[in-house]
Amino acid sequence: MPINLYFMKKILVAAVLFCSSFFVANAQFETNEKNAFSFRHLDFGISAGTTGLGFDLALPFHEQFRVRAGFSFIPEFNKKINFGIEGRRKDDNGNWVSTKFDSMADKFSDLTGLKIDDSVDMLGNPDFYNGNLLVDFYPIKKCAFRITAGFYWGGSKVANACNTVEDAASLIGVNIYNQFYEKIENGDPLIGDDVYLAPDQEEKFLQNGRLGIYIGDRVDNGEPYMMEPDENSTVKVNIFVNSFKPYLGTGYGGNLTKNGGVKLEFDAGVLFWGGTPEVITHDGTDLAKDLVNVRGKVGRYVNFIKRIKVYPVINLRLSFRLF
Repeated sequence: MPINLYFMKKILVAAVLFCSSFFVANAQFETNEKNAFSFRHLDFGISAGTTGLGFDLALPFHEQFRVRAGFSFIPEFNKKINFGIEGRRKDDNGNWVSTKFDSMADKFSDLTGLKIDDSVDMLGNPDFYNGNLLVDFYPIKKCAFRITAGFYWGGSKVANACNTVEDAASLIGVNIYNQFYEKIENGDPLIGDDVYLAPDQEEKFLQNGRLGIYIGDRVDNGEPYMMEPDENSTVKVNIFVNSFKPYLGTGYGGNLTKNGGVKLEFDAGVLFWGGTPEVITHDGTDLAKDLVNVRGKVGRYVNFIKRIKVYPVINLRLSFRLF
């Protein structure tokens, strides 16, 4: 994850100092020192929850207001997702039909000596990191309940998945097989200007169709979507949301020490990240919006993602008073 933590810390400190200078300047309009905006103290907080691990600086600038600036990220971890490879072609009536993978794999192995497995594993991992600026409002004086509003801002890609290294050879085989199929279908030689397969061998290729990963059916025409490897013989999926994510929530906390130097707080709210996330494959297909009947475990993941119109935030925060 290309994040310069030192640079981020510099930005956060600058943001807090800017906010403090703004509110101190406005204090000139107050005559009552108790209610005037003032640089009372600064807290450093660490947090953990659905936005990942984070840290922030918190500045109370009024009896009922506090500003927080921080950064959070979800540590990298891998989740394996399995895709099945199969053959598919159109019959004489123009309908798509499945074909036997084994016969296709055996034919390809006879021609090239390469083996194509009937499934591909992909490793998915989060890519979720955000800076944030939040304002806490305490509607009841001397009560730890608060209302929080602000925003998170980070990368638009929040998760990604790519095939495992072990399955790279199979995906190369799929690309080679489909290249053979295209040349035979177009009547072109396999190699050079005059190297063709025997007519019966070519007929078997045409009967078997193309190889790919059947994900689901297209919304626009109902035809099956067969995901094929890209030019680098890889398959990829990325999940995108808005970079700018407004936040609204509530919180509560209390002192862990008598002098209030250490506090434990709880946050609960939602990030408005732009509605249904985009689940984009390497060929530009959105699995969440362009397809229906997405099957198997992939379908369960996609259906789950489609339901998350806003991102739930549940965090615990432990803070320490710096001064």
